[in-house]
Amino acid sequence: MKILLDECVTKKVKPFLPDHNVFTVSYMKWNGLRNGTLMDAAIEKEFDALLTIDKKIHKQQNIQKRNLIVVILDSKSSKVEEISKLIPEFLKRLPEFEKGNAYLISG
Repeated sequence: MKILLDECVTKKVKPFLPDHNVFTVSYMKWNGLRNGTLMDAAIEKEFDALLTIDKKIHKQQNIQKRNLIVVILDSKSSKVEEISKLIPEFLKRLPEFEKGNAYLISG
């Protein structure tokens, strides 16, 4: 799966996702893009999923009209120590995820 880490998700999460193609917003040179534009760019580059800790994204964007899975990690902070705790649940649930939907992963 091709996964994009939102700006708010540290690149230090990448090693926790070894079986996936993981890119950061920074690597893609998409820093500063607003959520809608970012999601459209991700779709254009054939990303399957966007990982974020932005808990409001599903209320601000019409995800149902986008060919992208949005996963909201319910993390207390953007530190890898906090985010990495949620990765096992993300990987467990990943097979059930469908594009055009947002999913909340909490600890």
